[in-house]
Amino acid sequence: MTIDKRDFLNLQPLTIVVIGGGAAGFFGAIACANANPHAQVILLEASRQPLAKVRISGGGRCNVTHACFEPAGLVPNYPRGGKALRGAFSRFQAKDTVSWFANHGVPLKKEADGRMFPVTDNSETIVECLMNAAAETGVELRTGTPVVSVKRLLNNELEINLKSGETLKCDRLLLATGSNPIGYKIAQEFGHQVEPPVPSLFTFNIADSNLRALSGVSMNPVRLRLLLPEKPVLEQTGPLLITHWGISGPAVLKLSAWGARILHDNRYQAILLINWLPDLQQEQVREKILAVKNEWGRKAIALHRGVDLPHRLWQYLITRVGITTEVRWAEISHKSLNQLVQEISQGKYLIKGKGVFKEEFVTCGGVSLKEVNFKTMESKLIPGLYFAGEILDIDGVTGGFNFQSAWTTAYLAGLAMAEN
Repeated sequence: MTIDKRDFLNLQPLTIVVIGGGAAGFFGAIACANANPHAQVILLEASRQPLAKVRISGGGRCNVTHACFEPAGLVPNYPRGGKALRGAFSRFQAKDTVSWFANHGVPLKKEADGRMFPVTDNSETIVECLMNAAAETGVELRTGTPVVSVKRLLNNELEINLKSGETLKCDRLLLATGSNPIGYKIAQEFGHQVEPPVPSLFTFNIADSNLRALSGVSMNPVRLRLLLPEKPVLEQTGPLLITHWGISGPAVLKLSAWGARILHDNRYQAILLINWLPDLQQEQVREKILAVKNEWGRKAIALHRGVDLPHRLWQYLITRVGITTEVRWAEISHKSLNQLVQEISQGKYLIKGKGVFKEEFVTCGGVSLKEVNFKTMESKLIPGLYFAGEILDIDGVTGGFNFQSAWTTAYLAGLAMAEN
């Protein structure tokens, strides 16, 4: 009996390397090792401590995913990559993430805003789960192992050059390096286009010391509109928090995600319109202001506001239109009243830079999606090369969406790499 050489090659166990020991890297390695127990799966992490971002995400609680269990509902939460993810989400979405962690002994809970966390409220629970799952499936984890470069050999194997001088050869390679420049460098050397990475999910620095003096005051909801020359108006509605540098909160973070590229190009200088009472039409605000003026004409305007605004914010807004806190309602001119209504419904603020959102580190940009097969996450240019997570030009708004795209792309890559 003769054995065809091709049959012999198919009997050889696959060697699969994953570069990047973050959420996507671990999830991809685990999925691959679980789908093909005979494969040798090696996970390389440059630092001594893997899953560092998972540990600090969500204020140390880890916002694992979002309770949106329809692919079509998930897609609108991605300023970049939503269209490409639609098919991917039909194969692995948020409810699959919930089931996966539950099956590994980590039930998740849903909060009022849809965010999902481990019931322990401790990100270490997620870290331990991934570490244990990797060990149980036979993934070889190598920390403190920076990669310098990757090249393709004549037999189509991929050779990985480590900083230590060691080389590894593999049949398939998953780049899950997040926004680390080495991942972009490797992708570009293989001919991939990389959209320049710029920050996403950041807060706004506002050039108004009186506003910043209100640090700690919050409003829910407000409506924000971002104005930039010759650019479409971007808008978000939701909670806002005033900080000692400007403003933060979900509405700001979502707006920063959708405006990440144009704000970067404009050096984070822009005009922001804030509607402090978006549930009311401007005329309704006017009616409420007139009613309190008529009823409390002898009272100081600072003490009787007539609209549902925090006291400190109300005092700030009236002084912003030139009304002193001692003035009585009866003394307010028609012009000043109109200015106050305008200030409440469409106040104008200058963005003079960006702050940081310490619970998330997300970038807009990465490997061009048109060069990746989203059924398998394999490169369309280099057979055997795969991508998952933030190295791709995908980013979501805050709320667990960035982790979900990492779980989804990593899971699909892991299954595809496992196939003989």
